[in-house]
Amino acid sequence: MFGLAGSRVLDIEQVSKVILELKVLEPLGFTEVMIYDSYLYKLWARWMVQSLAEWHHQQQEQGILKLEDTMKLFLELQQCT
Repeated sequence: MFGLAGSRVLDIEQVSKVILELKVLEPLGFTEVMIYDSYLYKLWARWMVQSLAEWHHQQQEQGILKLEDTMKLFLELQQCT
């Protein structure tokens, strides 16, 4: 399995034969996920994908906050000189 920009996804867990169909929606950069299997496995797969997306979003927000803090510090240092 591959992630963003073809990077390899290292942790893969197989629990059923769920089929995921991923479709990138070009103008917005979103990805549509279609899940094919029994109802319970669809629920499980949906939860897993949503959890992964939420974790990724949180990591991205933390990175943006760190970047903002670094920029503020840089600007403060420039004002001192």
